[in-house]
Amino acid sequence: MKQKPKSKEEVYTFVRMAAEHHGWVVSPDTQFVEILVDGLQENFNTYGYFLCPCRDGEGSRKADRDIVCPCVYSKPDIDEYGHCYCGLYLDPDFAASGRLPEPIPERRPD
Repeated sequence: MKQKPKSKEEVYTFVRMAAEHHGWVVSPDTQFVEILVDGLQENFNTYGYFLCPCRDGEGSRKADRDIVCPCVYSKPDIDEYGHCYCGLYLDPDFAASGRLPEPIPERRPD
């Protein structure tokens, strides 16, 4: 069964709710967040789930289950680096520091 397409506002709501649920904050870089929200919206409307916009998926929920936003790697990335792989979700202390997310190693196995 095909899911109803998500509007941009629905995706923003999802992102904010996911951050709040995990005790994270959303990146304050509104232009950057808009790019990621556009990617999440496109992926949801194509695949029916919030496939990480920063990674290549298979297009199968089963194969991509570890990279459905927020991905299973978000918590360890945020714990270690202060932000997730994409830089969408930040640890509150990292956000308060004013530092910007930097590239981090990919945890997902090949």
